Amino acid sequence: MTEDQEIPLGSGPRDGAGMSLLTVLVAENYGPFRRFLCSMLWKRPELRIVAEVSNGLEVVKKAQELQPGLILLDVGLPMLNGIEAARRVRELSPESKILFVSQESSPDVVQEAIASGALGYIAKTNAGSDLFAAVEAVCQGKRFVSTGLAGHVPAELADRQAPQAVSPR
Repeated sequence: MTEDQEIPLGSGPRDGAGMSLLTVLVAENYGPFRRFLCSMLWKRPELRIVAEVSNGLEVVKKAQELQPGLILLDVGLPMLNGIEAARRVRELSPESKILFVSQESSPDVVQEAIASGALGYIAKTNAGSDLFAAVEAVCQGKRFVSTGLAGHVPAELADRQAPQAVSPR
């Protein structure tokens, strides 16, 4: 997936020109990286950032309030870690798809993040190259895990909700 290809979004909300829109909640406590993610997302007209938050409690509140199509979520959020926030979001906004973008790369953390209900997990170091492919896969209900982390997801989790889609890198 390249920057200028449209992400297939299905039958979500539409803008004034009739283009499908995907509403996105960005949850990242490190301001410069949050701005990087948002600048990447703004390049895509079919993606609409509806909120930016910096802690896990805000994620839960905004997810319930806004019911976004996609949540980009860091594991290491203050007040409520991203994994626990994802568990709560699954109950309050069950249609929201969750994609973790985190520096955490231990097998236990990746497995727990996927087990919490997320469809994807990308390493922050791969965000520039993996973000759009991951968003596309997750929007289609497919699993996406950054290369190098894919072996951290056991088959029973990889197959539980959707087939594994692995970054081409």
